[in-house]
Amino acid sequence: MGILDWFKNRPGQFDPNGVSDEMVRGAVDKAITLTNPRLKLLPSCQKRLTPAVETTIEFLRALVPVLPAVRPLSSTVWSADPALRAFFAASSDIPTVLGRSDNLRTLFDKAPELDEAFLVLGMALNEQRVFGMALQGNIVQRDVAQTSVSFSDHRARICGRDESRLRRVVGVEIFEYLVAHALSEIGAERVERQELQANRALIRARLRLLQQHGPGLGSMFGEAPAARSEQARLEAELLENERQLEAIGGSESVLEAELECLKEVLEHPQRYLRIEPRRLRLSPMNVVLDQTSSEPAAEVDFAIAELSGSPPIRRAFVLARVARQELPLPQGINFDDVTRYL
Repeated sequence: MGILDWFKNRPGQFDPNGVSDEMVRGAVDKAITLTNPRLKLLPSCQKRLTPAVETTIEFLRALVPVLPAVRPLSSTVWSADPALRAFFAASSDIPTVLGRSDNLRTLFDKAPELDEAFLVLGMALNEQRVFGMALQGNIVQRDVAQTSVSFSDHRARICGRDESRLRRVVGVEIFEYLVAHALSEIGAERVERQELQANRALIRARLRLLQQHGPGLGSMFGEAPAARSEQARLEAELLENERQLEAIGGSESVLEAELECLKEVLEHPQRYLRIEPRRLRLSPMNVVLDQTSSEPAAEVDFAIAELSGSPPIRRAFVLARVARQELPLPQGINFDDVTRYL
C-alpha cells in the first residue's frame, strides 16, 4: 500500500473507544509507509515497531477526555453565548470564518442529507498585560494591572459528519504529525552522511509532500494545505517519490537508524505534543478576572494545543457543531466590478 492510499480512508484507522489488533497493525504499516517503505526490509520491523505504536495509541486515547465538549457555533446565539462573544468580536465574524472553510463546504455539498456538521475551530490566543479600571467592592480603581485576551486567526478546516468521526480524524492527524516529526529528524541526521545526499533530498521531499497533501494536524493549527489545483501535481510527485525510494540503495545501518528514530518519537509522543483544557473567567471586555472580583464575568472553556517543531505552534481550539444554514453562499463573480477595471 502506497502513501496515497492512507489518505483515502483516514478516519477509520483510529478508534478512541477501543484498541484492536487490526488497528495496531494498520498504524504500524502506516508509520512505515509514510516514513520509508524500505524499512520493511529490516528483520522483524513490524514487531519491533509495534510497542512504540501501541504507546502512541494509548496516548491518543488519553487525549480524548481532554478534548473540549462540542458547542454550537452560530451567529444567532452569539449574543447569548459568552464563549462565542469572547472568541468573535461580532456575530458576523462567524459566517465569515465558516465561508472560508472549503472543507466544510465540500462536506455539505457531498452529503446533501446532512443538516449539520462538526468541526475543529482553531484560534490564535493572544494574552497581553494592560492597565485598566477594576471594581473592588463599590470602589473603582484605576491603573490596575490586568490580563486581556483576544482570539484571532480563526480556522475551520477539520470537519466530520458526526462527533465521533471528528474525534477519530483528530487522532489520525496527531499520529501523522508524530510520523512527520520523525521524518524531520531523519532528514536532519542525514545531512551528516555524504553517501546519502540523493536519498536525503527524497526524504525532504517526502516530508514536504506529507505535510501538504492532506488536512493533517498542520492545517488544524498551522498553514493551509495545498490548493486543489496543486493536489494532482503533488500526488504525481509523491508516486514518483515512492518509486525512487523503493529503487534507491542504502545500507542496513541507515535503515536501522531510521527505524530507531521513528520508534523514539512514537515511544514518547508527549515530548512533541501537549493538549490541555483551559478555563478563563472573562469580563465582557475579555479581561481575565479572579474569583474575588465582583465585576460581571463568565467562565469560558477551550483547549490549548502545543506542538514542538520548527517553529513551535501554540493554538487554542474548540469542537463545534454547525448547522447547514450557517454556511454562507459561495461568493460569485461581481461583473460590475470586473467591468469597472476593464
